[in-house]
Amino acid sequence: MNQHTTLDITGMTCANCALRIEKGLSKLPGVSTAQVNFAMETATVDFDSDTADAARLIAKVQDLGYGAREQDVDAPDAREEERAQEYRRSLLAWIVSTVLSLPLAYTMAAHLGLDFLPVPHILMNPWLQLALAAPVQFVIGARFYAGAWRALRDRSANMDTLVVLGTSAAFFYSLYMSLTHSAEHHVELYYETSAVLITLILLGKLLEARAKGKTSSAIRKLLGLQPRTARVERNGEELVVSVDEVIVGDVLLVRPGDVIPVDGTVISGESAVNEAMITGESMPVEKTSGDSVIGATINQFGALRVRAEKIGRDTTLARIVRAVQEAQGARAPIQRFADRVSGVFTPIVIGISVATFLAWFFLIEPGNLARALENAIAVVVIACPCALGLATPTSIMAGSGRAAEVGVLFRGAEHLEHAGRVEVIAFDKTGTITRGEPRLISITSVGDMPEAELLSLAAAVEKPSEHPLAQAIINAAEERGLPLPNVAQFRAFPGGGVEASVNDASVLIGSPAYIASRSIAIENAVRDRVIELESSGMTVVVVAVNGVAQACLSIADQIRSETQAVIARLRELGIETVMITGDNQRTAEVIAKQAGIERVMAEVKPEDKARIVNELKADGRIVAMVGDGINDAPALAAASVGIAMGGGSDIAIETADVALMGSDLHGLLRAIEISRKTMRNVRQNLFWALAYNSLGIPVAAAGFLAPWLAGAAMAMSSVSVTLNALRLQRMRAE
Repeated sequence: MNQHTTLDITGMTCANCALRIEKGLSKLPGVSTAQVNFAMETATVDFDSDTADAARLIAKVQDLGYGAREQDVDAPDAREEERAQEYRRSLLAWIVSTVLSLPLAYTMAAHLGLDFLPVPHILMNPWLQLALAAPVQFVIGARFYAGAWRALRDRSANMDTLVVLGTSAAFFYSLYMSLTHSAEHHVELYYETSAVLITLILLGKLLEARAKGKTSSAIRKLLGLQPRTARVERNGEELVVSVDEVIVGDVLLVRPGDVIPVDGTVISGESAVNEAMITGESMPVEKTSGDSVIGATINQFGALRVRAEKIGRDTTLARIVRAVQEAQGARAPIQRFADRVSGVFTPIVIGISVATFLAWFFLIEPGNLARALENAIAVVVIACPCALGLATPTSIMAGSGRAAEVGVLFRGAEHLEHAGRVEVIAFDKTGTITRGEPRLISITSVGDMPEAELLSLAAAVEKPSEHPLAQAIINAAEERGLPLPNVAQFRAFPGGGVEASVNDASVLIGSPAYIASRSIAIENAVRDRVIELESSGMTVVVVAVNGVAQACLSIADQIRSETQAVIARLRELGIETVMITGDNQRTAEVIAKQAGIERVMAEVKPEDKARIVNELKADGRIVAMVGDGINDAPALAAASVGIAMGGGSDIAIETADVALMGSDLHGLLRAIEISRKTMRNVRQNLFWALAYNSLGIPVAAAGFLAPWLAGAAMAMSSVSVTLNALRLQRMRAE
């Protein structure tokens, strides 16, 4: 049986570490896919539980020299606390390293020829310099040696390899000179190079860790929405209990200003609920008896009694958090480029460093070992690929987190990448272009049956159906207080209609075309009325009793108030819009014209929507499908990007590539805008990371960059990439 797990990984120092773990896990029997996210420090693995298990996955990671454990989704704070403790330990190590390195750094004045700076003679003593540098190199820097050894065991190289090569070369060259030339007054030593490099690299890692923590702040914000306590009615008493103690069926008392603890249904009371934190829509939503409410939203005015329906991991908020974590932990397709570069980068850099040493020692300044070594070290240090490894995941983390905050849920990093490249968007009509709340407008009777009897029969037959038009007929009957007789032998014909037996009468309800296809005659008067109603944008269904058309019902569903503006904006963005609907051609054209959509495909059966989407994709275009996430499931799956108008519904969160948590079409624009801005941010990061290395390596090889400056530049490159990604958290969405 296929299973999915997420592991927390410790000990990674660069993108090459992530690639090593990923390759190691992928080679295990039973593992189908493995993705390791360097920025998130996680591994997501799909495996066959008959062949592999979590213990074997963890053992493999540990064999590679890293730490791993299964992620506890119910205790995310524990992982955050571990990271905080690790940060504090790293901060202490950096402080000690700085204290030991500062005297050595001051001696650089002598190397740089700054004679006006007084350098105490004691600081130039090689044995004092050795005493200061050795703890930095071998105690504080032990983590780099451990990482390099892990890579060496695996016959690969990583950032630690570069750091160890550079600092060890400087340290052991200085140690050799101290032992053989200690009596000389002006011996060129490079203890400060090794110590200052390690100090600067530790500083870069600290800044990087702080910045990475901010990129994942969206999840902490979402978790912070969950209230800690709930007011519960039990045995006639009002109790305040921990939200973890709430059980399904509990009656919750939600006062004005309270946060609704869990998902549920209003039993009594009326109020307006602010759902912006989940849906991104600022307008409060009116709630009354029978309406559903979402946990973590805010009750504004009236008191509500709510029956708890979903608790713990089943709440909307919990599922959103899991979806964001999955999106942030996944690898976007654009990341493959960075992975390929990182995989070969370190060996190439080592080769360039060796070539630099040989060129300086034998050709440029023959015999000048110190100069050749200094330039070779600078090449090794400046070329560390950390920034390249962080370029994509940090942007994905920040972008997907920001999207969740404004009510857009990307189910994977690949969907975040593809949404901004969409060229065609196909819309379902009902519930997407329109409000999805159709109402019965009129009944045109052509037989002897009274209007009330016709409506009662029609509502009874439609009651088992889930179609929005059926609900409009049922609502009309309920508003008039009409009794609904029992039905038997109910059958539904997707894209056509429904049929049932009521009091020994056969009742068929469907579109005019479907009724005609069943060889039921429709009088000219009815046909003319149908044409008239459809031309005004109505949807018409015909009711036939015992094979005779008795009436036509006109049903209207208003387009959303924002539809025209959204379609116009999509046109400005160069995106073609198409409407695919099962409604008749005349009604569909009227609705499309009101919305501003030029291309219409009407009278399409649900099973044919996926075929049309595939036809739109046939010429290589990227096609998105926007629907309600239930009836349009095949089309959503067939599209390059399936976008569900969910309003926070289960089906939207669980099945769509992109779920718009609210019912406002502006969420579609937000999804496209966030995708485009995020991928632009990724490309910026990749460009500058590559440009930095491409420019830095030749500058260092040419002798224009001291090793300590190379270390500072390398550290700041990773920080700059992460800070650039953080800008996404402040972006404004339409």
